[in-house]
Amino acid sequence: MTRLVSRMLAAIAITAQLAMAAHAQTTAPAEAGGGETQARAASGERRVVYLPQMLAELFGPGTGEAALAQPAASGDAPETDGNASGGGAGQTVPPPTTAGAGANARPVAPQRAISGAFVPDEVLVTLDGDADVAAAVAAQFGLELRSARGSALLGRTVARFGIPDVRPVAFVLAQLEGDGRLSDRVPNHVFQLQQAAGVVNYAFERIALDAGAASGENVSVAVIDTALDEAHPALVDRVARVFDALPDMAVKDREHGTSISGLIAGDGPFRGMAPGVRLLHARAFEGGISSTNVLLAALDWAVEEGAQIVNMSFVGPENPLFSSACRNAMARGVVLVAAAGNNGPGAPFGYPAAYDGVIAVTATDVHDRVMGKANRGRYIDLSAPGVNVVAPIPGGMDVVTGTSFAAAIVSGAIANLIHAGEDAEPETLSQLLRTTAVDLGRPGRDDDFGDGLLNTRAAMEGRTAN
Repeated sequence: MTRLVSRMLAAIAITAQLAMAAHAQTTAPAEAGGGETQARAASGERRVVYLPQMLAELFGPGTGEAALAQPAASGDAPETDGNASGGGAGQTVPPPTTAGAGANARPVAPQRAISGAFVPDEVLVTLDGDADVAAAVAAQFGLELRSARGSALLGRTVARFGIPDVRPVAFVLAQLEGDGRLSDRVPNHVFQLQQAAGVVNYAFERIALDAGAASGENVSVAVIDTALDEAHPALVDRVARVFDALPDMAVKDREHGTSISGLIAGDGPFRGMAPGVRLLHARAFEGGISSTNVLLAALDWAVEEGAQIVNMSFVGPENPLFSSACRNAMARGVVLVAAAGNNGPGAPFGYPAAYDGVIAVTATDVHDRVMGKANRGRYIDLSAPGVNVVAPIPGGMDVVTGTSFAAAIVSGAIANLIHAGEDAEPETLSQLLRTTAVDLGRPGRDDDFGDGLLNTRAAMEGRTAN
């Protein structure tokens, strides 16, 4: 009984604090970060404060504190609907309950577990209005509008709300659930580049690349990565357009982006997979980290710039907004290639590689063995060299390791196929690469190698045969 009373008193204190914060935030203007529009909530709007889960459990059915406090681990489970907000793979989201009875019943949004790492004080939403509407929503719910921009891929405004108080992300997502102005409400998930420590270039030989004939001329390839060293001899005059999705953050990291772009488009002292491509480079990572909001901006830019292939050598958790953006990009005919992940055989699925239609690439070594730290799973499509391969880095060349670099090799191979006249539809190209791959591991497709090792000669001959 003493413990029960203590929990009730603590919950009442939290409710009072939230109510005081709501009153203070409703009477003060909401500031939009980054120069966004400032606005107050419309006159007469009510500030809603939901009952803490602790009290909800004491006085009626609830979803449990654990679902609110602990992010769930995503894993090898059925994929969720890309339009659903929150929730991890394989999780069952309880239906909303109601408070009150009859005509006065009010829906109470469930609090949902969140899979994967996310920015702890931010949420992302989409809405049909502009920044003024986003600012009004932020003011009503005691949030800060940190950015708002239109997304061509999503067809809506993407708003990034900051949480200025102690409310958990899951709690805020539940609060926003019933607002009819919002279409999607998701965490701002964190993504990481997929590079491992490495120690010649066997890579092109293993995939049967005819280096003398290789070309990606007149094919547009976008790389979403760190900044790159445009002055590197392998990349001088190779970059058509550059976009900075992190304009307020100083550039310190150029290594990973230089290697990825060099493997695809390099020429001169280091000849990449598809020299001559129209290279579109989007800086979206610093210190190996990015977020859903930043990646959405980079992917939007790449598609609007006419990218036919987008290389995404990074991994994060499943996110409904990024899933929708990838799906819509592929619907426009854009081929998406992604790293499978370097988190080990028992790791959860890596996204965006695990999204349907995205070509998921794992890494192999000079002996065609899968990289020990590579992710495994039914979403793996292809294997390509990615262990100790030679690549450009700022100031010279080095050996690099990771599924990131295997993905870049596949992106370059696809550019060659498109240059040679292959049908550029994503599914057609993916099917061609998978059916011409060299089977590795157990006979037939498996969760380690996918359909096998990329074989550029066989793919080119398969194109000719068609």
